[in-house]
Amino acid sequence: MTNQAHNKQIISWALYDWANSAFATTVMAGLFPLFYKEYWHSGVSNVDISFRLGLSNSIASLFVALMAPVLGAIADQGSSKKKFLMFFAMMGILMTSLLFLVAQGGWLVASLLYIFALIGFSGGNIFYDALLVNVAGGRRVDIISGLGYALGYLGGGILFAINIWMISNPDFFGLRDASHAVRWSFLTVAIWWALFSIPVFIFVKEPVLRGQHKQRAIIRAGLQQLLSTLKSIASYKTVVLFLLAYWFYIDGVDTVVRMAVDYGLSLGLDSKKLLLALLLAQLVGFPSALAFGFLGQWIGPKKGIYIGLIFYIVVLIWAMGISSNREFYMLAIAIGLVQGGIQALSRSLYVRIIPQEKAGEFFGFYNIFGKFAAVLGPVLMGTVGLLSGDPRKGLMAIIFLFVIGGVFLYFVNYENSDNR
Repeated sequence: MTNQAHNKQIISWALYDWANSAFATTVMAGLFPLFYKEYWHSGVSNVDISFRLGLSNSIASLFVALMAPVLGAIADQGSSKKKFLMFFAMMGILMTSLLFLVAQGGWLVASLLYIFALIGFSGGNIFYDALLVNVAGGRRVDIISGLGYALGYLGGGILFAINIWMISNPDFFGLRDASHAVRWSFLTVAIWWALFSIPVFIFVKEPVLRGQHKQRAIIRAGLQQLLSTLKSIASYKTVVLFLLAYWFYIDGVDTVVRMAVDYGLSLGLDSKKLLLALLLAQLVGFPSALAFGFLGQWIGPKKGIYIGLIFYIVVLIWAMGISSNREFYMLAIAIGLVQGGIQALSRSLYVRIIPQEKAGEFFGFYNIFGKFAAVLGPVLMGTVGLLSGDPRKGLMAIIFLFVIGGVFLYFVNYENSDNR
């Protein structure tokens, strides 16, 4: 393969992150939680709304977590990663576009569409991550993984900025009001996601395994491969240690992402300013993820992850004392500097230690730990805040997760390991 063709594959692969990050930013983190509370509910307590939203997230995450290894193993057998990616992407795109049609007060329909959209988003990421094995080679894996996250932050941030502009100035776009603009924002996410997904399906090549069998035989072979791996998973000591480390520290990362706005609101900060802070973190994340990719190539992904974890701990200690919108902006910038970097280097380190011929299956296991992340963090953060009567002290729980994750990571000796 020529360098030009290979580079086209790399860019096409990374553009899928640009495509689907619009859903993560505009829908998951930004507009859906606000619209779910203010438009699709009426006469319902905030506690009940939070419960319903949390339940929707949990149902989707649990489904993907349980199915991920099975789907990944089947895709490995049939060289079908792109087919599975297309199926889940189309599901997410369709469900997101249908949110445009949900009438005011229709929280149940919105919940169901959101669940299936989340399944499409998360399920697709299993096979998108697994395709990294096909497009990356050798030490370039850190840079290529970082490029994906960087384009994701940039693409998601650009559309989110446009959506905030639409909501702030609906008249300029010929829309009735802010609510109408939010509904149109969901539609723009679906269009963006669909449009920029096209290159990965056209230009990324997936090796065809010899002796392809019928679909039923492929499924059977995939299940047999999964059972074989489950029986011998303990022998993959490096992989197991990394997944334990990843589970703890990515739980901390995801908790910061999901609870940052809630933390700001609990301190009495303005909700619009919090959305702008979220946008700021996205834009900062673009160059930072790229930088971490080069850092990982230079000093190794493990050391790069440690730099991110230490930075997170220092920032969270400082965050316990913030009290103004300006300080929250500074917090958003600080988080944006390392969030994408840790995610990118975690993915590239994992690529280095897994059996390449079982990439789909092993990224299924990776996704399990990713989906069960932000389970311990919010509970611990809320419990500490409740018992102490101070939400600031709840941040100590997240610091604890980073420390435990760092301890497990210390024993991941990927450079002198055959994955077992």
